[in-house]
Amino acid sequence: MCQCTPKKGQTALAAWAVVAACATLVESGLGAAEVRRLSMNEYRDKMAGGWIGQMAGVGWGGPTEFKWKGEIIPKDQLPRWKPEMINQFHQDDIYVEMTFLRTLEMHGWDVSIRQAGIDFANSGYPLWHANRAGRDNLRNGIAPPDSGHPQFNKHADDIDYQIEADYSGLIAPGMPNLAVELGEKFGRLMNYGDGLYGGQFVGGMYAEAFFEDDPLAIVEAGLACIPAESQYAECIRDVIGWHHENPDDWQKTWEHVEAKYQRNPKYRRFSCSGPQSDFNIDAKINGAYIVIGLLYGGGDMDRTIIISTRCGQDSDCNPANSGGVLGTVIGRTKLPDKFTSAIDPEGRFSHTPYTFPKLVEVCEKLVRQAVVRCGGTIEKDARGDEVLVIPVVAPKPGPLEQCWEPGPPAGSKFTEEEMDQITAGRTCS
Repeated sequence: MCQCTPKKGQTALAAWAVVAACATLVESGLGAAEVRRLSMNEYRDKMAGGWIGQMAGVGWGGPTEFKWKGEIIPKDQLPRWKPEMINQFHQDDIYVEMTFLRTLEMHGWDVSIRQAGIDFANSGYPLWHANRAGRDNLRNGIAPPDSGHPQFNKHADDIDYQIEADYSGLIAPGMPNLAVELGEKFGRLMNYGDGLYGGQFVGGMYAEAFFEDDPLAIVEAGLACIPAESQYAECIRDVIGWHHENPDDWQKTWEHVEAKYQRNPKYRRFSCSGPQSDFNIDAKINGAYIVIGLLYGGGDMDRTIIISTRCGQDSDCNPANSGGVLGTVIGRTKLPDKFTSAIDPEGRFSHTPYTFPKLVEVCEKLVRQAVVRCGGTIEKDARGDEVLVIPVVAPKPGPLEQCWEPGPPAGSKFTEEEMDQITAGRTCS
């Protein structure tokens, strides 16, 4: 069962995360009898489809990354898909989030944010932007959540947690508050405000994709996981509205996004490259490109990935997110053969202990724990197969934050004993 009593020494925000993740059915107003059922076989199939969708998106879009900024990628400039491109074992879009899975696997669901920070500080892969700044802060003794606070991290609104939040929904089917809670623990290592909300939005979409196949409903489910007053939420609502106005013309919606979220400095107040730069790694605009792919992709994997890619900017990360969400909807067994036939079961994801089969195995282990932790059960059906019985609980977004007007930092520093656990190189930010 969920432990809903805040522990001594927790910050108010951490205490909120525990309570939100464990919200009761009565609080949700949905009634104690309302549950969702997902067979373990179906969970395994959809979860694997989500990872494959990520690998397909980042593999297909990888050669175009940041080569087109503020312009649509010409169709003839897209690489041609080859089945072996699925083996993306060296992409930060994929392996960084496995650090978080490993922390959960080793320390359990109630692992502290400080331990999460120590584990991230000890990661050995190259990083950029918010991830790099956050890890440098951690290695220099600035403990989370301050490692992602705008006072110490000038990239706090960047895309980083958004590109690595897929795991949070893949191990939380139908449990959006768990995806939100994971953002409060792992997303704050490097992000704040809209940078954090982007990851919680992505996690919420994945959580819903196990039960819903309508892209709009999935997007709206993700939107319900973040503060409605945030610029990120405004951006997603805009894309939904522009899609309604132009249901057959994704490029028209792209133009609206470009005008408001690229060229209007009011929506680039914490842009690490400055509000006038063509380069835009802000979470909002790249989140818009995820949603454009999902809404205009029509449930087709090729079209979804291609549209998110052609929107430009971070054009491998965005199709990884949209492809992963749709891959969860479709499931591994129903994905086109060209995305599944060449997966190397022996390939190891960079700087992790996981092959693809091991990755599926650890997600299965964690989801069993998650369901019970949040008030659900695991039953057997008439054939003896396991079924996840998941309480339906309304999402509870966290409080509104803005990187350009942040609240005070927590003043969190690692102790000497904690610093002794950080064995990786300590560099200046």
